[in-house]
Amino acid sequence: MKTATIPLALALALVAGCSKNIQTNEAVRQGVIKHLSQNSGLNLASMDIEVTSVTFRDNEADAVVGFRPKGGGAMSGMSMRYTLERKGNEWVVKKKMDSGMGHGMMPPSADAPKQGEGGLPPGHPPVGETERKQ
Repeated sequence: MKTATIPLALALALVAGCSKNIQTNEAVRQGVIKHLSQNSGLNLASMDIEVTSVTFRDNEADAVVGFRPKGGGAMSGMSMRYTLERKGNEWVVKKKMDSGMGHGMMPPSADAPKQGEGGLPPGHPPVGETERKQ
């Protein structure tokens, strides 16, 4: 019986040794990059992509990933939240939650007039309207 347990123990040790530790920021970053390269038209080569925080739970990870143009300052980027799921030895994006934009990319404030709502400065001629003189 002892001869049967030795190969079994070796097989278990081999399987345990093949399991890769992917609970790293770089592994999460690679999962997000793979997701974006398959699901967006973004030029990823022109961006710096950094995992700014990640929380690992069993087979899931919640990450905040920062994006900015290469050479751009920290204020010229934005961040996105992702939930990833472990599949084998890699992280796969499960869902994208929300975004936070850096100072340089802030959306217009809610108080700002929108196009067509009087957003032109006082005295500016109307845009898109044509006057016919006869």
